[in-house]
Amino acid sequence: MTDKKTAAGHLSALITIFIWGTTFVSTKVLLKDFMPIEILIFRFMIGYITLLIVYPHCIKTLNVKQELYFVAAGLFGVTLYFLLENIALTYTLASNVGVIISIAPFFTAIFAHLFLDCEKLTLRFFIGFTVAIMGIILIGFNENFVLKLNPLGYILAALAAIVWAVYSVLMRKISEFHYNTIGCTRKVFFYGLLFMIPAIFMFNFKLGLYRFTSLPNLFNILYLGFGASALCFVTWNWSVKILGAVKTSVYIYIVPVITIVASATMLHEKISAVAMVGIILTLAGLFISEGEQIVKLKRKMYDTRIRYKMRDSNR
Repeated sequence: MTDKKTAAGHLSALITIFIWGTTFVSTKVLLKDFMPIEILIFRFMIGYITLLIVYPHCIKTLNVKQELYFVAAGLFGVTLYFLLENIALTYTLASNVGVIISIAPFFTAIFAHLFLDCEKLTLRFFIGFTVAIMGIILIGFNENFVLKLNPLGYILAALAAIVWAVYSVLMRKISEFHYNTIGCTRKVFFYGLLFMIPAIFMFNFKLGLYRFTSLPNLFNILYLGFGASALCFVTWNWSVKILGAVKTSVYIYIVPVITIVASATMLHEKISAVAMVGIILTLAGLFISEGEQIVKLKRKMYDTRIRYKMRDSNR
């Protein structure tokens, strides 16, 4: 793999996370008029149709085992993850959900270690994990003591992080089949929408298209459908294909920062001192666990830039 392609993979992951970090705010706005399942159906229908237009070709798997990977990816990466995330947003602040979701790299590393023959887990990894969990618990205490909100919100967000880790590993396995990334993403969306059908009846789904006459609702659903779904799932899946599940998941560390800034700016959410300590502990735990990996990534990118400069100077 060329350094140029690797650098593109890092840039793709960074752009993806920047957009995803703001989706908590868009979803929070839509939850005023829509139920979680309604937001999911609309955004992924928009995403699916967009990808169908861009890549109207069918991905034909070689066997049932390959097809089951797509089925599982649709269940975990689309249906379960976003149901958990969206329901969590009805119980807690968008900024807190963004922070808690950032534990996903821990679980990604664990699942990758078990199923992808990755590096062995170290003591440093478990120390970082413990510190991050302490931060998440502190965020929960902040809600109960200061805001008096149901702790169910951050529990659901933590479950969403675990589900996303499973999805990342599944997409790494799917990338080994060497199918078109856009086609693979659309196939995952198809199964995700399929698994949402029972939820339509369970959660009393309503079409109610008149709600999109509100410009904020229309803008946010299009942002989630075109940007966060159609575009970002393709760029994320491509990054996983190029960099691997663990290296790509490192960029999830940036989500809390983006979400907190967006929440404070657009939703005027207040972050208490207790929550700030929890956020710091969560991020500290992440960097303790994966700090060595981050340094390696930075060093590799720096070496790549040096080689390009030397190559240009010798011409």
